[in-house]
Amino acid sequence: MKLDNTRISILVIDDADIIRNALRKFLMDYDLEVITCNDGLEGLQSALEYKPKLIFLDLMMPNLDGIRLLRVLKVIDDLKDIPVIIISGHTDKTNVMAAMEAGAEKIISKPLTKDVLVKSINEILGNKFLSSTKKIAQLSNSEKEKMTEVLRQYFGNSIANKRDSIHNSLNKKNKDLLKLILHELKGSSGTVGFPQISEMCKEVETVLTANSVDWEEINFKCGALLNKLIEIELSLKTGA
Repeated sequence: MKLDNTRISILVIDDADIIRNALRKFLMDYDLEVITCNDGLEGLQSALEYKPKLIFLDLMMPNLDGIRLLRVLKVIDDLKDIPVIIISGHTDKTNVMAAMEAGAEKIISKPLTKDVLVKSINEILGNKFLSSTKKIAQLSNSEKEKMTEVLRQYFGNSIANKRDSIHNSLNKKNKDLLKLILHELKGSSGTVGFPQISEMCKEVETVLTANSVDWEEINFKCGALLNKLIEIELSLKTGA
């Protein structure tokens, strides 16, 4: 990938396609160059190659999670001064403390909103940084609706794979795999306007973090989640 050297580059590292696409679309409205990666190792390689102005980093990812990647970034001379914004659905006190201790400048919760993104970027890169960049013409309401619909359809197309992964993790009682699936599902569903899915994922995560994991309760809650996903999948296919 060849970057335009006249534009400021920002790196987005997140394993959820919908989050990467949503951030890319938002940032490109401000004429920023956006590089996206779906795991920590790829993100580290891109950071070394492109030296971005700012990094958005998810906490839970395959290969190299957000906290470990952040620790690596902060000991490499060429990267240690690049500010990092953590984006995650897991913004409890433990995760916040771990991220701040590892060197994060800010932690924001999923689902992401435009106001929070603008405020966070301006706080880190300078007051009114985004308004000082070359702003592309605002999208019309119909264009925004079309963009949202594209993201919702993309989400709908991914549901079958998500359901299979949840079934697989339940059959194997694989707590770590289930956590990873729920994390991605929670962030992406909220971004495209399905907050009930996000809340159901949070409920399962609460049971998963208990000292003694109750798989009967997890199966029950995941059953409700799977039924809701099927309902959404059908509604998106039929346009209902």
